[in-house]
Amino acid sequence: MKATFNKREKLKSSKEIELLFSEGKSISKYPIRLVYKKSLFESDVAIKVGVSVSKRNFKKAVDRNRIKRLLRESYRKNKYIVPNTTHPFTFMFLFTGKEMPEYSFIESKIKVILQNFVKQEIEPN
Repeated sequence: MKATFNKREKLKSSKEIELLFSEGKSISKYPIRLVYKKSLFESDVAIKVGVSVSKRNFKKAVDRNRIKRLLRESYRKNKYIVPNTTHPFTFMFLFTGKEMPEYSFIESKIKVILQNFVKQEIEPN
């Protein structure tokens, strides 16, 4: 699997996002929460991903954008943890912390969350 995060992998559909938050399951490892759901829409990629940071916790757009970049980059580098699935999924990573994180901290949390996702959904034995 290539370590890229191109336009097709980004979650942009408002219908999919609405369904994700109304019917999705979640995995939390403070300060990151993953909300995921099997996608109902046909897609050429296995997983579509979105990221979000609360305006309540980070007033400045510069800070929110930096955290979103860190989340996307750590997902891009570690998406190999999730094997190619037969059914497409939609992911949304939410940053719920109140302080500006370091990249290494975010990357470690993303790894744990993706491993938990694989244990719960891909290998439910």
